[in-house]
Amino acid sequence: MSEKIIESNRVTITGMINSGFTFSHEVYGEKFYYMDLLVKRISDTADTIVVLISERLIDVNEDYIGEYITVKGQFRSFNKLEDGRNRLLLYVFVRSCAFAETNADAIPYNAIHLDGFICKYPVYRKTPLGREITDIILAVNRPYRNSDYIPCICWGRNAQFVADLKIGSRLRVDGRIQSRNYFKKHEDGTIKEQRTAYEISVSNITVIEE
Repeated sequence: MSEKIIESNRVTITGMINSGFTFSHEVYGEKFYYMDLLVKRISDTADTIVVLISERLIDVNEDYIGEYITVKGQFRSFNKLEDGRNRLLLYVFVRSCAFAETNADAIPYNAIHLDGFICKYPVYRKTPLGREITDIILAVNRPYRNSDYIPCICWGRNAQFVADLKIGSRLRVDGRIQSRNYFKKHEDGTIKEQRTAYEISVSNITVIEE
């Protein structure tokens, strides 16, 4: 696999395992499972991040809930057809992992680096309190011609900086993965279910001139 492509999408997370294992799929006899990591922020709130991990990296028959683990890998996306519409799902694909020796030694950590291309026009807005925000979606190349489509949110001066960038602009961003709960509604306005959205909260951004 190309090192250059791997470098374009890097994630390192240290958090508490917050679920059991849910089978996802099997490739050439290797089984993959989803689990949730709870990662605290400095503000003491927490993000719940979905990770996809191979049975060859962890014993999926064990109960690890409450234990702390560091995972490294890539942030990936895929479209799932629901109610006749595509829903973008995001997760961390784990390439390596290590348990903390003790939970007391575990320091929550959440960092991501992406190198990709703007694939939709940036959306600039202000919150009711006047905070500036710009939403972008980065297309990040994978090997074998696939791409991941990663929602990113920029704040303040970064929001102003990217608001007028064009589709196809290449960016390098650093930040953290954050989760956000929302309620899905029926067409008649009644609440259907609570869902979780994921995005990158961007702390640093660079435009790459080509």
